[in-house]
Amino acid sequence: MKLIVKGEGELLDYLYNNLDMPKKKIKQYLVHGSIYVNNNKTTKYNYRVVSGMSITIDTTNKGGHSLPFDILFEDDQIIVVNKPSGLLTIATAKEKEKTLYHIVSEYLKSKNEFARVFIVHRLDKDTSGVVILAKNEKIKNILQENWNDYVSLRQYSAVVYGHPKNSCGTIKQYLRESKTNFVYSVRGDDGKLAITNYKVVKENDNYSLLDINIETGRKNQIRVALNSIGTPILGDKKYNDKKDKFDRLYLHANKLKIYYPVIKKDILFETQVPSEFKKIMRG
Repeated sequence: MKLIVKGEGELLDYLYNNLDMPKKKIKQYLVHGSIYVNNNKTTKYNYRVVSGMSITIDTTNKGGHSLPFDILFEDDQIIVVNKPSGLLTIATAKEKEKTLYHIVSEYLKSKNEFARVFIVHRLDKDTSGVVILAKNEKIKNILQENWNDYVSLRQYSAVVYGHPKNSCGTIKQYLRESKTNFVYSVRGDDGKLAITNYKVVKENDNYSLLDINIETGRKNQIRVALNSIGTPILGDKKYNDKKDKFDRLYLHANKLKIYYPVIKKDILFETQVPSEFKKIMRG
């Protein structure tokens, strides 16, 4: 299905006002990456469209038998995916459908109407990378209850402003969270211990690419840690005081190694460093 924009407005509203289609169905096409503006895929409800633009809806791809992101591993117990930046892991009061949970649930139900899915762990909305979801409550509970014992590697890639004073190091902090969900470090042990290890992989005049391994899994831990040493992550509008021009957070969970009790072995889930990270480091 293809149409040429006449007028202007936000994509979701424009389609709803100009197509004989329920808004929920339009949202599904957006969430599952089936809508293209001038041949460029977009999943943003508020994407700005103006007269002359072309909008194409791939009605053959309703997200039923594919996902708009990579599946890294799937068996009858778990599914492991590469979550894109900007996608919530689970629903909030403001957003119910445009979430990793909802998209994966719809995908599994398209193959088995009785399929269920459970979140094992989360990534921040703005962080991309490896996420494990369970297909039954039993395996979800086993993984969650033994998470700290089972997980042996949690590695991230980040692009930061400037250059760390040391080429590698460990940042140890005690973190607390405010009522407005802002995480900050406190002196002494009046908070939750957070240990963040980093190593500089590449530098250019303005930025550094880091490998990061975390020994603890605190909320916003990496973002707070790197900001504390004067090298905030690109795109971090929450913890960076500078005005930031980037449209995504340059933080990606690229490796997760975990003992998988189903096969009684460690298994490494791995993704590539996002292309935009490599591009900016080429400068």
